[in-house]
This record gives sequence, C-alpha cells and structure tokens, in this order.
Amino acid sequence: MDYFLGYYNYIKALHLIFIITWFAGLFYIPRLFVYQIEAFHKPSPEKEILGKQLKLMAKRLWYIITWPSAILATLFAIILLVLNPALLYLVWMQVKLGFVVLLIIYHLKTHQYFKQLQNDVVKKSSSFMRIWNEGATLILFAVIFLVILKSAINWIFGVLGIIVLGVLLMLGFKLYKKIREKNTEA
Repeated sequence: MDYFLGYYNYIKALHLIFIITWFAGLFYIPRLFVYQIEAFHKPSPEKEILGKQLKLMAKRLWYIITWPSAILATLFAIILLVLNPALLYLVWMQVKLGFVVLLIIYHLKTHQYFKQLQNDVVKKSSSFMRIWNEGATLILFAVIFLVILKSAINWIFGVLGIIVLGVLLMLGFKLYKKIREKNTEA
C-alpha cells in the first residue's frame, strides 16, 4: 500500500483522464441515438444506409471508449479511496459518491437504449434523447462543484445552480423545438 502512495497523484491523474473520456462518450452517444432514431423513420434505402453506419459508430464509441473509460475511472477511484479512506468521512465526498451512483445508473440506462437501437427497437423519440443527453451534463456540473467547492454551503448553491441550469436547458430545448417545427412547416 505504501508503494502506491508515491503514485497517488499519477493515479489521480489517470482517474481524471478516464472521467473525461467517459463523459465524452456519455455526451456523444445520445446524440448518435437522436440520429439513429431519425434515420429509422426515413424511407429506404436511406434508412438502411444511415442506420448501419450509425450503429457501427455507436458500437465503436460505446465499447471502445465509453465502457472501458467507465471501468478504468471507477477502478482508479476505488484505488484512491483505498489509499485515502479519510475521504469517505467528508460530507462533500459522500454527496459526490451519491452523484457517482446516479452516473452509473445513467450509464446503465444508456446501455439499455444502446442495445435497443442496435436491435432496431425504437421506443423513445429523438426529442426524448435530446433531453436525455443533458443528464450527464447535470451530473458533471454537480460533481465538479462538489470537488472544487467542498464546503457544504457552496455545494448547496452549486446544486441549486444545477437545478436552475436544468430548467434553462429544458426551456432552451422547448424553444429549439418550436423553431425547428416552424422551419419544417415553412
């Protein structure tokens, strides 16, 4: 264990690198879902050509970048907590770990959507996936505020800011949808 203490900052750096690549995958995969769902409703042969390419892109992103990054980020996080177990007694870390559990649930639910779309099962709309795409963003904001601010009052304001951000994102999405529908009618 003492051997790893000398490498604590390297392990932390690897944890952060894989967090970044994990989020990159989580940000992009729902976008591919939007395109897959929209392609599914196009006429042949466009539907088949786009569908095949988008499935391949999603599969590569999900299995080559997103899943390995999630596993490695989690592994390095566990090592960091084993090396510094005092972190587990800090309130901000406990709240952060709660958001990490939400992130893992989000990841697993996204995997479920991925599997459905790989099998040409379209249960959600492209509008739903645009909203779903913001889930990882909200979790990222919460975690960053918690890690940087650490004090109870500051992270409470940060989380309230996230809620406001979520409301603004939803309003922006509704406005975008109206503009898009207006342009489609014209």
